[in-house]
Amino acid sequence: MTALSLKTTPAIWQDSELLECVSVIPEMPDTASFIFRAASGAPFSYDPGQFLTLEIPAPNQPGGIVRRTYTISSSPSRPRSISITAKAQADSIGTRWMLDNLRPGARIKAIGPAGLFTNAGTQARKFLFISAGSGITPMMSMTTCMWDEGRDLDIVFINCAKRPSEIIFRQRLEHMACRTPGLDLKFVVEEPDPYRPWTGYQGQLNQLMLGLMAPDYLAREVYCCGPEPFMQAVRDALAGLGFDMNRYHQESFVVPVQAEANQPELDDVVPDDGTQAEIRFTGSGVTAKVAETDTVLAAARSVGLNIPSGCTFGVCGTCKVKKTGGEVHMVHNGGISDDDVAAGYILACCSNPIGRVEVEV
Repeated sequence: MTALSLKTTPAIWQDSELLECVSVIPEMPDTASFIFRAASGAPFSYDPGQFLTLEIPAPNQPGGIVRRTYTISSSPSRPRSISITAKAQADSIGTRWMLDNLRPGARIKAIGPAGLFTNAGTQARKFLFISAGSGITPMMSMTTCMWDEGRDLDIVFINCAKRPSEIIFRQRLEHMACRTPGLDLKFVVEEPDPYRPWTGYQGQLNQLMLGLMAPDYLAREVYCCGPEPFMQAVRDALAGLGFDMNRYHQESFVVPVQAEANQPELDDVVPDDGTQAEIRFTGSGVTAKVAETDTVLAAARSVGLNIPSGCTFGVCGTCKVKKTGGEVHMVHNGGISDDDVAAGYILACCSNPIGRVEVEV
């Protein structure tokens, strides 16, 4: 008998082995997906949502290299390659070098995979993925993994971008969404592309949009990734809607978390029903003592004052008043401009007093 030759499977890739670039896929201007393999043929093992740290040549930097973290945009369900998707900002060093120089055949040092931002192992079955710009990458990895595993998807997938043409992975996501009723795509843009009508959501993501996009948001596990101001706005909106923030998870563009001990504490202001605040209406000489969870508008009405109002959702701007002292926690839905906020104005219908506040009413 002739002995059979058994082909052995290479061990799992370890970061002691360089990654070899096999392709570069342009996604949009200054944005590309870089696909790597292990020269040994070793497969990759990681959790969807984790990241790699790349050592990138940078002759003008101390040591000649920079280390940059990138979320893995591929899925562990496809282990023969691994990819990252990167967008170069105006001041980018590492990503700019990659876009200008990284080509198939080149090899690069990578450390990882690492990170805690993943839905691997969760008992949740209903998800709300919220991202901005290239913060879409971990959401793509998690969605693709669930798709490949044949799971019954129940995902509301929200991504915010400047224009429709800048929505990364739009075609791939639509391809999946066309084949399952459980992937509900919601795109929000700041402005349409020239000469191309946009009939979807436009403006800044807010509470009203969240309620329309995911009416059952209270039953979902939320994963959020994007710039810190964007994630802060999402947290404020969810907290204001009564969402259980223990079911909220986020990953930062700047500082991906590698270990539980490094998880930052979120010091968001959350009005407390058991904490008293005081509002002095300086134009009337009247003071109201209320709970932090009461709005300035409700406090004014409780002492017989009338602040003109309309929607009471922070949209119309009718209840705009000048705050001359103290702090409020305001979560509006587009009814006030940044310039007005900087000048001290607030919307009374969606502003909660923190401590002692003075308002020109």
